[in-house]
This record gives sequence, C-alpha cells and structure tokens, in this order.
Amino acid sequence: MAENKPRKSQSSTSDLRRALPMLAALLALLALWLGWGGVQQWRDMRRDEGLQQARDSVLSATQQALAGQLKQLADRIAATPVQTALRAGDSTAAAQAIGEGWKDANSVQVLPAGLEAAYAAPADFGFSKLALLEAALSENAPVARVVKEGKQSQLGLAAPAGDGVAYLYVPLSLLTDSFDRAAVPAEAYLAIRQGAYTVRETGNHSLADGAESLARPIGKTGMRVVAATPDGTEGPMGLGAISSLVTAVLSGVLAVLILLVARGRLNLDPRAKRASADDNEPTLVQALQREPLPRAPARETTEKDADAVTSSDKHIEVDPGIFRAYDIRGVVGETLSVDVAERIGQAIGTVLEEQGLTDIVVGRDGRLSGPELSDGLIEGLRKAGRNVIDIGMAPTPVAYFAAYHLRTGSSVAVTGSHNPPDYNGFKIVVGGQTLSGDAITDLYARINEKRLHRADGYGTLQQRDVAADYIQRIADDVQMDRPLKVVVDAGNGVAGDIAPKLLEAIGAEVIPLYCEVDGNFPNHHPDPSEPHNLEDLIQTVKRFDADIGLAFDGDGDRLGVVTKEGEIIFPDRLLMLFAADVLERNPGALIIYDVKCTGKLQGWVLSHGGTPLMWQTGHSLIKAKMRETGAELAGEMSGHFFFQERWYGFDDGLYSAARLLEVLAARAETPSETLNALPNALSTPEIKVPVAGSPHEIVAKFVASAQFEGARLTTIDGLRADWEDGWGLVRASNTTPILVLRFEADNKEALTRIKDEFRAHLSKVAPEITATF
Repeated sequence: MAENKPRKSQSSTSDLRRALPMLAALLALLALWLGWGGVQQWRDMRRDEGLQQARDSVLSATQQALAGQLKQLADRIAATPVQTALRAGDSTAAAQAIGEGWKDANSVQVLPAGLEAAYAAPADFGFSKLALLEAALSENAPVARVVKEGKQSQLGLAAPAGDGVAYLYVPLSLLTDSFDRAAVPAEAYLAIRQGAYTVRETGNHSLADGAESLARPIGKTGMRVVAATPDGTEGPMGLGAISSLVTAVLSGVLAVLILLVARGRLNLDPRAKRASADDNEPTLVQALQREPLPRAPARETTEKDADAVTSSDKHIEVDPGIFRAYDIRGVVGETLSVDVAERIGQAIGTVLEEQGLTDIVVGRDGRLSGPELSDGLIEGLRKAGRNVIDIGMAPTPVAYFAAYHLRTGSSVAVTGSHNPPDYNGFKIVVGGQTLSGDAITDLYARINEKRLHRADGYGTLQQRDVAADYIQRIADDVQMDRPLKVVVDAGNGVAGDIAPKLLEAIGAEVIPLYCEVDGNFPNHHPDPSEPHNLEDLIQTVKRFDADIGLAFDGDGDRLGVVTKEGEIIFPDRLLMLFAADVLERNPGALIIYDVKCTGKLQGWVLSHGGTPLMWQTGHSLIKAKMRETGAELAGEMSGHFFFQERWYGFDDGLYSAARLLEVLAARAETPSETLNALPNALSTPEIKVPVAGSPHEIVAKFVASAQFEGARLTTIDGLRADWEDGWGLVRASNTTPILVLRFEADNKEALTRIKDEFRAHLSKVAPEITATF
C-alpha cells in the first residue's frame, strides 16, 4: 500500500492541473464582467454628476433672474410717481408709471383687488393670470409664474399695488436663457416645469415621466427644475463601482497565477513529480465528450398552440352592447365568455401592432371569472404577436402602475369594478392612453369585420408580481408625520390583499374589514359611493375608536371616506383637501372635476390660487382631459382621484388613500376637524333612476326643451343648471341603463325648489318615469 501512495498523489496533482485552465478562464470571465460593470457604473456616476451640476446651475440662474424681475417690480411700485397715482385712484396712470422705461414689460395693468371683471369671464381673462393675481394678493408680495398670453407662454409678474394688484409680463427668455446654455449629458433629461406644464425641456424625452425624483423648486414660485437619467447599471453581485473594479483586478491576477501553475511555470509542490505520460485518466474535455451535460428539454407545441389557427376562424357572437363609453363590461355566461375575451385580446393586440407596440401588462381583480377571462385575453394578445406580462390578481391601479414600472406603456385590467359578481370586463390602456368612446367601439368593429392581426408566431408570456414594487414606490414618497388608526373596508374586493400593507408601510395602524378577497362579495356590494355600503365601516370605526375609515371598490380605483363620528365625506369635498395640498406646491395648477361635484369647488380652487375646470364624468374621459391640459389633479364624485403631481395621472384609490392620510397626519387638528372644516352645503348623494329605454335619448329630450329661469346651463354631460343658491344635474349613465341626478343648495327651501323644477321637467319629457327624489 505504501507503494501506491505516490501514484495517488501524482494522479491528484495531474487532475488538478488539467482543471486549472478552466478555472483560470472562469476567473478571467468574472474579471471581465466585474470590470465592465465597474466601468459602466463609473460612467453612470459621471453622467449623473454632470446632470446634477447642470440642474443646479439652471436653478441658481433662474432664481437670480426671477429675483431680479420681482425686485424691479417692487421697486417701481414703491416709486413716488406710482404711489401718487395709486393714492389718487388713477390705476391707468399707475400702470403707465410702472412700465415707464422698462423695455421688457408688456401689458402693464393695475386691477382692483376684488378682480370682479376677471371672475366675470375667467376663461377670457385667463385662468393662469387669475391664479397669479390671487397668489400675489394672498401672499401680499410680488410673485412670478409662467402664464398664457394669447397663444404664447410668457413670464407673468404680479404684486399688490395700493388697494389693487399690478400685473405685467416679460419675455419667457429672461427665465430660460440659462437653461438653453446648460451642458446636459446626452443620455439625460432636464426641464423647467410649472405644475404639469413643461416650460422648457432638453435631452432624452422618454425619461420625462420619471424626472420628478430629481426635482428642485425654484424658490416659492411653484416652478421647478426637474431632471432624470436612464436606469443606472446594476453592479455585479450588488457591488459598487470601486468594489467591482478592485474585485475585477484581483480576479484577473488570480486567473494569471492559476494559468501559470497549469502550464508548469509555478509548481503546486516543488517535490512533486510530473504525472506519467501514460496516465489513463480522461481530461475534462474528454469526459464531456464521453458523457455530455444534460440539455434542457425543448418547449413542446401544445394543443392550444396547434389549434390556434383554426380557433381564430370559428364564428363567435360578440354583443356590441358590452363596448361602453369608458371600458368593456358584460355579464359572464351571457355576453362575456373566454372566446369573446380572446377576440377582444386579439383586437387590442391589433391596435398595439398598428402603433408599433409589442409589450403589454395584464392583471385581474378577484372575481371568480377572472382567471379564465384573463387566460382568454392573453391568448388573443399573444395570437396577435404581443408579448404579455401577466401580473396575476392585482387592483386595477396596480396594473396601470405596472405599465409605467415595466415600461410597456400598455395594460389591460380584467375587472368588473363595482358591479355585481356575475359582471366582468376590461379597462384598457394603449401607449399610455386609456381607451374610451370611439376607440372602444372600434375594437368591436375590428372583431365584427374580422380585421384582426394574426402574427407569424405567438408572443411571449411571463409572470411578474409588482405589488411589492408598487408599495415601495409609494412608501418612498408618502409618509405620515404621526400614526393614525385606520379601518380599511375592501368589501372583499382585490384591494383587500394590498391596501393594509400599503397603509402600514406609510405609518398607519390598520384594522382590516372584509379584506379577504372573495369574488362572491358576501358582506356587501363593493361600491363606496352608495351610503348603505358604508354602514359596517362606520360601526367598526366607532367600535375601535379609529381616527378614520377608508373604503375601496371592487378593483381598488375608487375611495370612500367616513369620519370618526360616522359622517360620510363625499369625494367632491375630499377633492378640495387634495387641491389645497397640491396647490401649495404648484400655484396656478389646473384642477379638473366632473359635473356631479359641488358648486363650491370652483371658488375653492380659485381662492387657493388654482385653475378650476368642470368636465364630463368617466375615468377615461377625465384622464384624456388631463393629458390634453396638463392638469395636476382631478377627481370625480364617484370616488376616482387622479394625481399627476408626484404620481402618474391615473385613477388610484389606494394611492389617494395614502395621500389623504399624509395630509391629515400633517395637521395639528384631528382628521375629523380637518375634514369637517371643508366647505359644505345641503346635497343629495347620486340619485339613480332606472329607465326602460335609452337614458341618453331621455337626457337629449330633457336638454333640448329645458328652460330654467335664472340658471346658467352646462351641457357638456347631460344638463347641469346652476343658480346662485344651488344647482341640479341630470345625465345618462354610460355603464348601466339609468339616469343619474344630483342636487345641492344653500338651504332646504332652495334644495326643494330645484328638485321640484327638475322633477316637473322630467315628467314632461319622460312621463313613464316615476322618480322619487
């Protein structure tokens, strides 16, 4: 046995030497990977530093430019000629004296502090100018803001002047000259923004949506310099740039040493003899040749794939009635089936293909029919050659978020929203735009006319869970200054799986109520706009002595709120609170609300320095108007809230709840005191009147013959009549065959009068309706 020991040692050394080249190669590859990662991170660091320098340079220069203009305005108002004219009540002479010798000043005016003429025709005067003047009066100091003068953007200046307010504008170039000279790295993005309006931008425009993370305010003007860079290179194994480079060097040196050993230039053991030439042990290459590594099995063609061509040709009846104004919605087993879902998916895939879009997110709510309809939809999308990212069961706003987070720009949420359990449907986003109206009915036309794209090969399918990313994204930005005890009622909808986790992540103490996802909705209907659905929430808030109660609808895109005392805070009043908060950081921002909201919203927004705009009801219609106008915030009486400021502009009940708690926790008052202090009036909830025929035809007759003496009529969505002491509304629902009415007034007598006028007129145009309201 002693004679065999040298041979075993010799054989082991020989085996080691044969394996060393492979080890050296692996270390060399590791060195290259680490080195490349380190260099890329170093380049990213240099780029980010360059962008921050450019941003800070622009910030400093614009602040100086604004300070100079505002000082000049203040000095001119304080000058003797201007003060003399103001004391004499001669606003024209005062304006002339302010502009005297100021070559850049245009349209110099001194207006009465009441701004009566401006409020008489705010659209003609200009909402942005009106907000600027209100800001100057409320702050009692000179202010500057970008305003619209005709079709051009200018830099508006305003300041208190005697008993009035002075206004003028100067060329925007006085603000943007430094921006135009900034050295911005080629791959980065830099912009000056005011609210959602981009004053100036340069660089990689695809980064615009994420630029707020590096924003810096320009003084207290409401403007800011925003910046963004592409996603940085992730360090190998989580290492930073320096660590990667150092480890790369060490790996390279070790690879060289091992290679020298393998070639015999360095001995593992100086006393060891070389292995004999007749050693019969195989090399690593020989071993692999004799017994190759096992290969991964190839993907087999499934029967589903094999039958795809024939299944797409079979005739499927698709009910045109499921294609609604805002989305697609129908009854499972009657107007919705897996085959119908597949056709809808292929139609959406066709639209994506025409727009050059390849990737799309699909999510579903907690309804029992969700999994099979989602599978059918995905089948149709893949048949059209689209690559699908399935995020599984998730609230609709999480599907919207995933479209941004995963950079697809497109998503479909399979959801019946707040409808009964046997309903389901699809909310569709293509290229960042929510489909509505003609774009929805066009999908039916494509299906009916068999204009559906069929790709040569199936699109890919992958599963992703983005819930943790969604929570982290919000928690990184929204945090409560103090904890609040919150009862969360998800109505057994899909929000129950994520809402408690999200609110706990921002600092709330959460008491869950009906947060178990159950597509039968066994406890109550998941619609927080109906007061009777909030009864259990009110009782639970009182039982646990909670600070506030929050309710979500079936897919989590709407929010309902009750106070500690059990009072329901309607969404239009919540919008007031959100608007005041947003306008603190974005003076002059546009705030959109639908025709069902309180008449007190317009005055509230104007008094807080914002620009109000009433618009049509419907989440997709509101989002389209926000994109068109650049609004920072919007809200609907149904409980949809849309934040562009610090978020993505889609309706999100979960995010809205987080922002609400952030605002309430920052106040010294209790949540109830803060909410009860909001302006209020006598009002009804939404009154829903079922009709046998078409509600749109009835409303059309109502509008055509309406004569409400002394009222201002608005017909952008049904008919709204505003009197000095209240208003009434009738409109046709775009989702169900009902009329929707709402009334508000300063007192009971006015409320009764307005309701009587609407009731009388409705009985004339539709005597078959016996409405009690």
